[in-house]
Amino acid sequence: MIIGSARITLRLFSPESLKEKRHILKNVINKIKTNFNVSVAEISLNDKWQIAEIGIACVSNDSKFVDTTFNLIINLLEGDFRVEIVKVQIEML
Repeated sequence: MIIGSARITLRLFSPESLKEKRHILKNVINKIKTNFNVSVAEISLNDKWQIAEIGIACVSNDSKFVDTTFNLIINLLEGDFRVEIVKVQIEML
């Protein structure tokens, strides 16, 4: 069994309040959950309104599948004009 985890730091361009940040992040998280069979949550930087950190977990019996899934998620985020990827950390166990 392969367990993959990704920690992605995002910069948000448009929010001017925490409420706007939550709205954008909720949409981004739902988009990831809808397109991929992974668990996603905001994991830190909750009180900052222009930066966020999300955690993603994926379980599979194939490390290539986990790696491909994370790459597709990163591509999805890169195509979203509301966010910019600042940092990505991926671990596999």
